[in-house]
Amino acid sequence: MTKNWLICLFFLTAINAFAQVTFIVNEFPENTPDVSSIYISGDFEGWSGGREEFKLIKLNQKYSLTIPKFKDVLNFKFTLGSWDTVETDKEGNSIQNRSYIFKKPTDTVYVSVSNWASPSTQSKSKQSTASKNVFIFSENFDIPQLNRTRKISVYLPPNYDISRKKYPVLYMLDGQNVFDNATSYSGEWEVDEQLNKLFKQESLSLIVVAIDHGNEKRLNEYSAWDSSKYGKGEGKEFLDFIIETLKPEIDKQYRTKSNSNNTAIMGSSMGGLFSHYAAIKRPDVFGKAAVFSPSFWYATTCFKFTEEHVGKTKKSKFYYLAGDKEDETMVGNLDKMTRLMLNNKVPSKNLKTTVIANGVHNEILWKTEFEKAIIWLFNQ
Repeated sequence: MTKNWLICLFFLTAINAFAQVTFIVNEFPENTPDVSSIYISGDFEGWSGGREEFKLIKLNQKYSLTIPKFKDVLNFKFTLGSWDTVETDKEGNSIQNRSYIFKKPTDTVYVSVSNWASPSTQSKSKQSTASKNVFIFSENFDIPQLNRTRKISVYLPPNYDISRKKYPVLYMLDGQNVFDNATSYSGEWEVDEQLNKLFKQESLSLIVVAIDHGNEKRLNEYSAWDSSKYGKGEGKEFLDFIIETLKPEIDKQYRTKSNSNNTAIMGSSMGGLFSHYAAIKRPDVFGKAAVFSPSFWYATTCFKFTEEHVGKTKKSKFYYLAGDKEDETMVGNLDKMTRLMLNNKVPSKNLKTTVIANGVHNEILWKTEFEKAIIWLFNQ
C-alpha cells in the first residue's frame, strides 16, 4: 500500500505543479555504517522515525530525496531508521527539529549531519527525567478496536497517597514527549515538573494519562477522516479505545472525577486535531480540550464536522494555541475554526485562543504554554 500511495502522491504532485524540495545529505559522521540507510522523518509523515517511502537514495556517497509540498512548513529530522538512531550534535546531544519553508517551486537543500545516536549513547545522553510520581500503567495496553497495543503512563498528584480526594483527569496524546526526555523524540513537555510546581504554588492537582503515539500509525490514529495522501483515518476507533477501553480502567484503578466537567484531552499538531475532534464528538466524556497547533490542514472536513456537531458542546471549554511562525495556514485555520464555533453559539467565555508571536511548531512552544492552558481549563 505504501508504494502505491507514494506513486499516487508524486503523480498528483506533478499534475498540480506543487512545490518540491530535494534534500541532499552530503556530509555525515564517520560512524555512519557503509550499509546504512538514511531516512527523513517529520510532521508530514507522522514522526514515525523511518518509513520506507521516505528513505533517501544513495548515489556517489550522497543521500537524497525529493519531498513534495505537503504543507507550507516541514518540520523534520534525519535518522538511520528509528528514533534510537536519530541525528544529534557532535557530542551526541539532542538537537532541535529542522524546518523548511516552501518559498519557490523547486529547491535543493544540502544537509550536514554531525552525529548519530545509538541505543548505547541514547541511554547515556538521555537519562530519564520523569518524576517519582510518574508511573508506567502498562507497557502494552490492548487496543482491541485496532488490534494493536500501546504504552500508557500516568502522573499522580504529589498528595495522592496521603489523600482520599478524587481528582480531575487529563488525557494527553504523544505520550513519549509528555514526561521523560529519555523517551522523547523532539523534546519533552515537562508536564510532571510543571504540575508539581502548580501543586505547590496554586494547589492545583490532577491525574494525567499519557498515551504513546503509534509511530507509523500516528497520522491515521489521530485523524477521523480518510486522506487520499495519507490513507485511512482511524480516529473514530482510537477515540472509542480511549472512551470504552482505557478510561474505564483508569477510573477503576485511580480515584478520578470521571464526569465530563473534570475530564480533559490535550494534544499538539495531529494530536491537536484529534483533541479537537474528541471534544466535539464526545462532549459527554471530554468537557475540556487543549488544542495546540492543530493540523486542520490535514483534514479540512473537520470544519464541516465541527459545524454539524458543535451544538452539543455549549458547556465545554476549549483552549486553542498557535505560533504565528508555524506555517501560512495555521493562524488562519485557527481563526476560521473559532469563528465557526462562536457563530454556532459556543459561549465566548468557553473559548480561549492564544497566538504566540514568533512561535514555531515544536515542543518548546507547547511546553511553555502548557501551564497557562491548564490553569485556564481547570481554574480550580
